Amino acid sequence: MELSGETVKRCDPHVGLLHRGTEKLIEYKTYLQALPYFDRLDYVSMMCNEQAYSLAVEKLLNIRPPLRAQWIRVLFAEITRLLNHIMAVTTHALDIGAMTPFFWMFEEREKMFEFYERVSGARMHAAYIRPGGVHQDLPLGLMDDIYEFVKNFSIRIDEVEEMLTNNRIWKNRTVDIGVITAEEALNYGFSGVMLRGSGIHWDLRKTQPYDVYDQVEFDVPIGSQGDCYDRYLCRVEEMRQSLRIILQCLNKMPEGEIKVDDAKISPPKRAEMKTSMESLIHHFKLYTEGYQVPPGATYTAIEAPKVPVLIA
Repeated sequence: MELSGETVKRCDPHVGLLHRGTEKLIEYKTYLQALPYFDRLDYVSMMCNEQAYSLAVEKLLNIRPPLRAQWIRVLFAEITRLLNHIMAVTTHALDIGAMTPFFWMFEEREKMFEFYERVSGARMHAAYIRPGGVHQDLPLGLMDDIYEFVKNFSIRIDEVEEMLTNNRIWKNRTVDIGVITAEEALNYGFSGVMLRGSGIHWDLRKTQPYDVYDQVEFDVPIGSQGDCYDRYLCRVEEMRQSLRIILQCLNKMPEGEIKVDDAKISPPKRAEMKTSMESLIHHFKLYTEGYQVPPGATYTAIEAPKVPVLIA
């Protein structure tokens, strides 16, 4: 970067080692084997990436996962949004001199990683949301623990806001810094929090709802000045709205199946394989050869925590 004081005059991007040729690698994989690559596209928005990929494959297959699976997806998409916004807000605070929120909120992140681990066996790269539904049902007691977490996490947000939002030093270092007008944001093709921070009311969960986002109530926070401070406020309020959505998911969670009832797409339960030869054959074929998706084109977008994720 070329700087003049604190103003960035020129930026020369280097892709570097973060480019791993994911699209080329996926050409040689089954649709299930391709899933873990999407976890790694943004390692703090793991399940949201899985959700985008799964929705795209489901659109090509012309299938819709069971209702319970959709509610579980939204539940963990919002937990993932909390993980991401905690990272964004607290590392920003750490960079400009506020260390305490980082330690407070990373303790909360650990609790959410435990929720990841309890449903998928992995703390980060879960491969949990899959075409046709989700891999496993919620373990016993998890919903109660998430409810308890939500109740306490709102207090943590209050504590962080008490430390930062009206802090004179924090405001000196964020207000009128990095100002982007609504017109500039649109011209540059901004999206996500960057767009909403500049005053544009655009959130795909509202404008193009997917899974069961049309059945939950939440507000979309927007900024007015388009500076760092507004974007900080947007992320903090989005965390509060995510808590609202999570509570609705817990209260409205239906009973039922968690993957489509099609043995050509979703593997059978382990118990069925011990008594049914057909289930054993389907399991073997799915994991060795995968399933075929009809030729076609799709455009699928979701509102991931940073910016929308598009699968085309």
